[in-house]
Amino acid sequence: MGQQLTRTTKSVVLFLIISLGFALVWASQSFANDNDEEAGIQDTIQIQDSILRQIEAFANNDGEQAWAYASEGIKRRFGSSQVFVEMVREAYPAVHNATQIEFTENVPHGIFHIQVVKLKGPEGKSWDAYYRMVQVENVWKVAGVRLQPADIGI
Repeated sequence: MGQQLTRTTKSVVLFLIISLGFALVWASQSFANDNDEEAGIQDTIQIQDSILRQIEAFANNDGEQAWAYASEGIKRRFGSSQVFVEMVREAYPAVHNATQIEFTENVPHGIFHIQVVKLKGPEGKSWDAYYRMVQVENVWKVAGVRLQPADIGI
């Protein structure tokens, strides 16, 4: 009877250890998911802030400040803040002179995010802007924007 009790005790102890292991793994995954979600929220806030500050810089005719939110790839392509601002003024008037801004979805794609922004341009036309954002030294920068006419206005 003593041996059977010992085997039963060992089985119970083994079961408890395995159960505790599963509980710890589940808890750590839940905690990791919470951290990932919080990091994603912080990224979205920072991305939207960078976009908004660049649009404000355009509105205030502060080319250097708008240039500060451009990625290194954009800076290499255009070479100077003057060339960059002139390009945005000509090709992206809804970005350069936005009268309304609404942030919608943010979609992470590994090393970059796409932030969708609904804009109303200077002539009252509504646009969907798809901002490609990259993080450089913990700062989110604009790596490109694709504009298309919005189906529904703001």
